[in-house]
This record gives sequence, C-alpha cells and structure tokens, in this order.
Amino acid sequence: MNSAPPSSSNTWLILTFLTVFSWGVYGILLHKGQTLMQPVGGAAIPAVILRYKAFLFVGVAYFLVAVLAPLFILMSKGQAFTGYTPNGALWSLIAGIAGAVGAFGVLLAFAEGGKPPAVMSIVFAGAPLVNALIGTILHPPVKGWASVKPQFWIGILLAVTGGFLVARFNPGSPAPAPKPTAGSAPTTATPSHS
Repeated sequence: MNSAPPSSSNTWLILTFLTVFSWGVYGILLHKGQTLMQPVGGAAIPAVILRYKAFLFVGVAYFLVAVLAPLFILMSKGQAFTGYTPNGALWSLIAGIAGAVGAFGVLLAFAEGGKPPAVMSIVFAGAPLVNALIGTILHPPVKGWASVKPQFWIGILLAVTGGFLVARFNPGSPAPAPKPTAGSAPTTATPSHS
C-alpha cells in the first residue's frame, strides 16, 4: 500500500521515465560489457567466464547504488540501524533476489545468442504482464473477476502482440533463415574436390 502523501507535482512521472530510460539501456550496456570483457590480443577467455565477470560488476554496481547510497541516506537521518521488521526485510530480500536472478537471466540469454533488441523487448513486454497478472491474482477485484473490464484483457493481448512484433522484426535482430519449400532439398555446403 502506498503511504506517500498525494502530490500535485509530476516528480513521480519524471522519476518513472528515469527508470524507463535506465532499464531501457540496461541490456544494451550489459551486452557491451560482456563483449568487452574479452581482452584484445591476449588469450581467449571462455564465454562462460566472460558472463560471470560481467555479472560480478553488475553486483558491484548494485552494492554501490543499492547498499551504500541508501545506507548513507539512512545514516544522515539517524535511521540506519533501527526499525527494521523481519517481514519487511524478508520480502525486500526476496525482491532483490528476483531482480538479480532476472539480471543474470538476461546475461545468460545474451550468452545463448540472444541480441539486446530481441531479449530486452521480450523482457520489457513480458514483465508488465507478469506484474499485472500476479498483482491482480494477489489483490483480486473487489467485485469479482467478472467485473474486470475487457480493456484489461485487450491490453494484455496487445502487449503480448507488441512484444512479439518488436522482438521479431527489430531492425537490429538477425533475419530468420529461409524455410525450405515443399519438394526442395535443403541446401548444404559440400566440399569441392579440385
């Protein structure tokens, strides 16, 4: 439940768009970091090691931004080491684990050949759907499921369709391999004998 007082300011909207931008560039930057982890001119490092090295620095960033920054703010307000509840701490920890698992999943998707435009389009179209569905299940409509307006379900369908179309036809994604037509043999390269 939101306990913040109502505000006529649009600061929340600016901060929301800050998040949209930050998370929007996240996959691109993570992919670039993983790619640039390979030393130039040195011995090749296995791709699996590059993934873990990149994720290590994601963890360092989380520590700097999500541990040190709020700790400093809480210390400046005299609230750093008091007033924590076990349930609040537990669910906040679970939320952090979910975020970290998601970040690692993105990195592993890149390692398996996914490209940032496709992977992140699916993530950012799919995550709001999961949020809407699970949120609605955990907090069902007061008047029952029959009271859910059709626009909600249409929105979900449009989000799924949009996520698929953006991922499938993104200009940065490789073109799909052509499918062989009926009666034609698949083309394979044969070695030439000269």
